[in-house]
Amino acid sequence: MRILVVEDEKPLADAIARGLRREGMAVDVAYDGESGQEKASITRYDVLVLDRDLPGMSGDELCRRLVSSGELTRVLMLTASGTVADRVAGLSLGADDYLAKPFAFAELIARVRALGRRATPAQPPLLTALELELDSARRTVHRHNGEVELTRKEFGVLEVLLSAGGGVVSSEELLERVWDENADPFTTTVRVTMMTLRKKLGEPGIIETVVGSGYRVPSAGGAEHARD
Repeated sequence: MRILVVEDEKPLADAIARGLRREGMAVDVAYDGESGQEKASITRYDVLVLDRDLPGMSGDELCRRLVSSGELTRVLMLTASGTVADRVAGLSLGADDYLAKPFAFAELIARVRALGRRATPAQPPLLTALELELDSARRTVHRHNGEVELTRKEFGVLEVLLSAGGGVVSSEELLERVWDENADPFTTTVRVTMMTLRKKLGEPGIIETVVGSGYRVPSAGGAEHARD
């Protein structure tokens, strides 16, 4: 899941980003509305965590522009005011959810995850292929009746591949969906992560390399064993 946090209180913005990254999400940060709009115009985010009370371009204006552009990004608006009138005003701008400061971080995570599920086509609670089962909510992976311990990035790569329903996912798309804006587009990190992920998943191989295009996990009943 790719997240953009737009919050002018830098310590808070950085704390939110760190917490979301610990949950396996790829997170970019902007400290003002103009930078937030620029990032959102370049990258497709699943969820925008947006402070309503930004200096310069307000969170209200950024939300309005994002909604009018037709983007599928879901907006979780943050504000210091938790009155009913304030919540109604924020939602009327097109925000999908509203959270008053101060908030419990566990609640923020739950709301971001819920919005992320709405930002993309609905998928089953469990993603499966070749005796493999990935539970996005519990963040667990099982194969051959045993749990597979994966890093956050390995889990993210596998989740994107399984969500593609047998379609090919390019290295560039994996880099965009699983890593953040600081990732070097010329790095070998996707290839290295894929190597360790394949090793952990064991045999028979489940991830195919489609030469010149990317990677895929064949849908049920639709493929031979994956090839390196």
